[in-house]
Amino acid sequence: MDALLAFIADPVITRALGATLSVVLLVGAWHKLKDPVVFAGAVDNYRLLPERLTPLVAGLLPLVELAAGGLLLFPDTAFIGGLLALALLLVVTSAVGINLLRGHTRIDCGCGGLSGQPLSWALVVRNGLLMAMVGLAMQESAGRPLVWADYLTVGGAVLALVGIYVSANQLMTNAPLALAVRK
Repeated sequence: MDALLAFIADPVITRALGATLSVVLLVGAWHKLKDPVVFAGAVDNYRLLPERLTPLVAGLLPLVELAAGGLLLFPDTAFIGGLLALALLLVVTSAVGINLLRGHTRIDCGCGGLSGQPLSWALVVRNGLLMAMVGLAMQESAGRPLVWADYLTVGGAVLALVGIYVSANQLMTNAPLALAVRK
């Protein structure tokens, strides 16, 4: 158990997770900010807010995402960034869950602007995994400094983890289409 805790607290792990989450959050914020009308429509489709609050929330969510992504990138601000990311993920995952329980599955998630990804329980699981990653990225790293080889490892891990994230999202987007073709 001590070996597992030491592994999780290794700065390579915490920095790789923090940087991966930064990429995910910053790219997501960029998609939402580049087309705010589309994102406001996605927020409105959830039907959880009074109409007059939709533009405010649609404008605020990507800014929180942007701040969380930027803060998670650096060890000194990772804890604050992690708190923002956890709050954001909790809010959006709750919105997804509420709509799934209502039976509203044909709503675009709005995860990256207009993504074409419908709501599903897989999205809830994905967000749960992201929250777990945030929790690990927020941890205080073990006392050793990173060396040049560690930075290469972090870079490779970030590329691999972002690739897995993008692939999983694409599978979640395509799965309903593939199932519809089979019928």
